[in-house]
Amino acid sequence: MIIVENKQISNIPFLHVVKKEDDQIKLPSIFFIHGFTSAKENNLHYAYLLAEKGFRVFLPEALYHGEREQGLSGKELFVHFWEIVLKTIHEVNILKEQLVHDDLIDQDRIGLAGTSMGGIVTLGALTQYKWIKAAVSLMGMPAYEQFSLWQLEQLRLQGVKFPFTQEQIDEQLSILRDYDLSLNPDKLENRPMLFWHGKKDPMVPFSLTYQFFETVKNDYKEHPDKLKFITDEQADHKVSREGLKATIDWFEKYLKNEECMVHE
Repeated sequence: MIIVENKQISNIPFLHVVKKEDDQIKLPSIFFIHGFTSAKENNLHYAYLLAEKGFRVFLPEALYHGEREQGLSGKELFVHFWEIVLKTIHEVNILKEQLVHDDLIDQDRIGLAGTSMGGIVTLGALTQYKWIKAAVSLMGMPAYEQFSLWQLEQLRLQGVKFPFTQEQIDEQLSILRDYDLSLNPDKLENRPMLFWHGKKDPMVPFSLTYQFFETVKNDYKEHPDKLKFITDEQADHKVSREGLKATIDWFEKYLKNEECMVHE
């Protein structure tokens, strides 16, 4: 039997999903981050399948989303996009620290994954935290600076007046560079990394993600199985059943197989 609990740590809401019989056992664990304008409940199918495999799964609620929403319109929410991404990166660590303290997580076997914005959070978090032992990006993208500039260009093409001054844009880009995995590829440190991306994605450019994959591929030449990119030729901004299954298989392979673990 799988149990789902709605909990909070430091005012951060999250769902906790685990087999009932494993509830009090220290387990390999996965944080799964939802996408922009989505909510934690929307990824329960990932959590259920992972829990069935013996993982403890946490689905955090991002700032201004779900039960933390503040009635912002889509455009107003967009203005806060990078604030939400960076806040989520920091909050994942807050959750992890407390859950390790509570003896619920095997800290040598922690994974991070997410869809869209959640994938972007995942790739940024890899620049900050060595405790992430394996990761999956579904429609995410590591090139924070390039993507931010691309977003601004899309606004310009749509005739939307910029809500930021040039000074604010420059300041934001300066902050984002520290979390930009494409600028800090060494931070990946050969950790198991799976990408899934639809080639027709209009929201998060496929090319930015695939370019990064090609850039770091040579770093994995001794362990090529630890880096994988699944391209869906027909998909737009929606993860396929194949992407879902690949995510479950990836964590089962790299967080439950002791021989594959990456130790600090």
